[in-house]
Amino acid sequence: MVQIIIAGIVGVIIGVGIMWAMAKSGLDRNTTRSRLIIDEANSKAETIVRQADLDGQQKVYEMKMKAEKELKDQRSKVQSIENRLLRREDSLNFREQNLSNTEKKLAEKEKQADNRLANLSKMESELQEKIDQQIEVLQQVAQLSQEDAKAELMAAVEKKTEKEIATYLREAQEEAETKAADEARNIIALALQRYSQDETIERTVSTVTLPSEDMKGRIIGREGRNIKAIEQATGVDLIIDDTPDVITISCFDPIRREVARQSLEILIKDGRIQPGRIEEVVEKVRRDLDDTIFRIGNDTIFKLGIGRMNKELVKLVGRMRFRYSYGQNGLAHSVEVAEMAGMMAAELGLNQALAKRAGLLHDIGKAIDFEQEGSHVELGVKYAKKYGENPIVINSIESHHGDTAPQDIIAVIVAAADTLSAARPGARYESLEGYIERLENLEKIALGFEGVDKAFAIQAGREIRIMVKPEVVDDVTMVKTAHDIREKIENELTYPGQIKVTLIREVRVNELAK
Repeated sequence: MVQIIIAGIVGVIIGVGIMWAMAKSGLDRNTTRSRLIIDEANSKAETIVRQADLDGQQKVYEMKMKAEKELKDQRSKVQSIENRLLRREDSLNFREQNLSNTEKKLAEKEKQADNRLANLSKMESELQEKIDQQIEVLQQVAQLSQEDAKAELMAAVEKKTEKEIATYLREAQEEAETKAADEARNIIALALQRYSQDETIERTVSTVTLPSEDMKGRIIGREGRNIKAIEQATGVDLIIDDTPDVITISCFDPIRREVARQSLEILIKDGRIQPGRIEEVVEKVRRDLDDTIFRIGNDTIFKLGIGRMNKELVKLVGRMRFRYSYGQNGLAHSVEVAEMAGMMAAELGLNQALAKRAGLLHDIGKAIDFEQEGSHVELGVKYAKKYGENPIVINSIESHHGDTAPQDIIAVIVAAADTLSAARPGARYESLEGYIERLENLEKIALGFEGVDKAFAIQAGREIRIMVKPEVVDDVTMVKTAHDIREKIENELTYPGQIKVTLIREVRVNELAK
């Protein structure tokens, strides 16, 4: 029995031990498993944190790039606005300077008029003083009355001037006879000059044909860097719109337009369009174009047979190849004027080579009038004087639009040839309706002012002559009226060249003798 009890106790102890061992083993397994779960959770948490960090950095980068692009667009818009404001400011400064110069000229003319009036008054007083002295002397010597002395003095003056007038008339008659041939030539030339008149406008765009629409994207480049490089290198504006397979080049400078056109054609043909290549091509085209311009000028002068010419003038002649007026090529027009002027000079027995030279250079100022201030006439005269041209050539340039009076028949011939070249059918593309409308608007502006009776647009719209009512507009008011008409024409009309405003005030007094 004792053994049984002992065996039972031992069995219980052994069972408890076995159960404790089994429980401890299960606890260890659970602890290991929990550690594995915790480690796996930590690993997943680290992975999620790293992925979130990467996603955040990507979003920050994208937001930064978007903000930079928006900032760049805003800066571009601001720069465009600043450029427009600067151009407008330059235009206003130019107009202000012109007004200032005009005011100075008017002040100088007013001062000169005052000085002349003062001199005339002084001379009149001196003359009257001398007459009074002579009358006093006659009264003292001949003991004549004031009326008798005055009559005797007037008789003496009349006798003296009678002889002088006869001498003057004889000399004038002899001079008229010697100039009869010249006057006849002038009549012929003036008749030609009155045949017609011309006008000028600028063509400020060129176009380049593309092989396909895809080429537009390549020319624009990533974020527009290629088109910006082209515009910066050439100084033109490229207009890329919905017009299929065409890019428009816009610029007031025809040389820049030609450089841009040739450069684009080379780049399109080559296919390599990138900023570095663009600068290289533009520089090469610019050098080649300078050589081409000089060669064109030399060939033109050689064909006309007008002798040697200063190299700078030769370059200006070549530049005329890229200048247009109403679709008429500037160089072709100048050569045509030179040929016609030479023919007229030959018919009239004048210097044919000099007439051709004057005809070729008459519009030379148009080669640079888009670069410098002043009309093409003023610039042409300036450069012709600078490079030592013949005074007849200079006068031909100065007078071919009627700004000054011609001093030689060759100058009149050049003006006539210039008119005929521009007026021949097909030379220029201004429509008859537009031409008539422009003249009507010009006359309508003048007729809108108080005191204006009649207005006539003459010389193809280069001058307007206005008849005013003498009882409404006096001599002083005429100056202001002319100034106001000129300002209104400048503000409301678009016209080539210059328009001369001439006011005429005529007073007539009639009496009937019965």
